[in-house]
Amino acid sequence: MKTPRLALTATALLATASLAACGSSAEDAKPSADGNAKTDVVLRLPDPGNSGFLALGKKDGSLDRALAAVHAKIAWTGSAGAFAPAAQALSADQLDIAQGSITSAVAALGQKPGFKLFAQNAPDAVGEGILVKNDSPIKSVQDLVGKKVACSQGGTSEYLLLKALEKNGIPADKVERVYLRPDQTAGVFNSGQVDAWATWNTFSTPEISNSGAHFLVNGKDVGSDNYAVWAVRNGFADKYPAVVGAFYSYLHENGLKEKADPAAYINVVTDSGPTAVTPAEKEVSINVTKQGATADVITDADITRFGTVAQFFADQKVTKSLIDVKPYVLDVSKFPGGGK
Repeated sequence: MKTPRLALTATALLATASLAACGSSAEDAKPSADGNAKTDVVLRLPDPGNSGFLALGKKDGSLDRALAAVHAKIAWTGSAGAFAPAAQALSADQLDIAQGSITSAVAALGQKPGFKLFAQNAPDAVGEGILVKNDSPIKSVQDLVGKKVACSQGGTSEYLLLKALEKNGIPADKVERVYLRPDQTAGVFNSGQVDAWATWNTFSTPEISNSGAHFLVNGKDVGSDNYAVWAVRNGFADKYPAVVGAFYSYLHENGLKEKADPAAYINVVTDSGPTAVTPAEKEVSINVTKQGATADVITDADITRFGTVAQFFADQKVTKSLIDVKPYVLDVSKFPGGGK
């Protein structure tokens, strides 16, 4: 999945202890006599890291100002990373909003979810796919037969691999899936312990820029329906619809700004250190962002494509049964301030 378009630039998993330390937003918010929330409504989000419009919004105060208008404030909780731990944090009332992929969301929705989806970014056609090394003998998807491909289980990377195999008429059991956490995979891939790596742009950009890798196929090539989605904790949207609406509007408007001028949203905190985008990565990142999409409302057409992903995962035995996504979708356009 793509970084905001998205602000998912850090690779660390959510720090549960720090999440819990932030407390429950429902407990912190004290309604006034007229039923409106006071300024102590807390919206807990994963820290956006060093790049993306949320990182800039944190730095320049624009996100704080947008939420102050609806009597809310941000508590940054750990770092953005894979959606699976974020889904767990949402369900455990340790987080209020997070972003992930529809593939990861489908897998999480089969686990007694504590969240609903309120916004989407169209699938990333160029920033995710299956990586191979530039000197690899693998030149086509057919060449993956008998090979080892690294992927994370039940999310974007496994989906991309299985879609590529299906499109090329290759039974899934003809390729060995090596399940690894995405932030642990680069060393395995670069040492040759696996032959390919199915992943998204958080990890593909540095590999393509710095480590002599390229996409064997990308999202467009495999016909991906892998939307990025924004999830909100159950109950938060019911209690604070104006906060969710204001946050959505910020996502939509600032995503458009980043798409128009991606370079302005790179290394907004620091241009050195482990979170910094290197000069080589910058060009790749700009290209991906320019071809990406901003957050938007979830339409009936989007829900149909979500269902296609759910059906595919059920057919491929990634999920134990078919997950119906529609009951877990909110129409943010009906929220105060969410019609933009």
